[in-house]
Amino acid sequence: MPTIDLNCDLGESFGAYKMGMDEEILPFITSANIACGFHGGDPLIMERTVALCKVHGVRPGAHPGFPDLNGFGRRNMNLSPKEVKACVTYQIGALKAFCDSATIRLYHVKPHGALYNMAAVDYKLAAAICEAIHDVDDSLVLLALSGSEMLRAAKECGLFYASEVFADRAYERDGTLVSRNQKGAVIEEKEAAVKQVVRMAKEGRVRAINGEDISIKADSVCVHGDGRNALSFVKRIREELAVKGIEVKGF
Repeated sequence: MPTIDLNCDLGESFGAYKMGMDEEILPFITSANIACGFHGGDPLIMERTVALCKVHGVRPGAHPGFPDLNGFGRRNMNLSPKEVKACVTYQIGALKAFCDSATIRLYHVKPHGALYNMAAVDYKLAAAICEAIHDVDDSLVLLALSGSEMLRAAKECGLFYASEVFADRAYERDGTLVSRNQKGAVIEEKEAAVKQVVRMAKEGRVRAINGEDISIKADSVCVHGDGRNALSFVKRIREELAVKGIEVKGF
């Protein structure tokens, strides 16, 4: 039976500000990418999200981003590879401490937002991220965009890696994600997202925004936790994957 991991970006609330529906979503996913305080999250939120992962048997991962709380980590920043490596190291270490305290293993690292998209095409940034992960714990898995420079860097760094695809995002013909500034970048219609996931999981193909079919490798599928339809998306995706004979299982 084919398998696929179902992940979601969580723990992105901070202070008095609530984002997403973490408690409701966690029972339906297998991996959680937990914000580490730079783009979202704070120490109490990190601690609570790790504890919820343990309750629901979900694999926690670090979700490091640019130091850009106001922009939710979705604005490009001109950081050097050395700065990126230090930022990623700092954030992994913070979440790992909460995992250690809760006696649960930290499984993976998935960069967030602009850092993720920039490193997908910039090998130097990708290598800095992979070096940070490797230096903290070389058993951690890098979760990164299918076909990206991040996966190439992981191979060369000797890291384990998993190819990620997106339920709620449109693709360019080169396999990168369509910029959120463009119309159609975010898929908001539930059945369209479900259809895209099933095809990626079963056929290894996705329809790019220009109408062209492209190849893609789907070890894990992401639903963004801050999306207004995130809960209904993960429920429906899980249902349809079961119908199609695809097991939802951690990578």
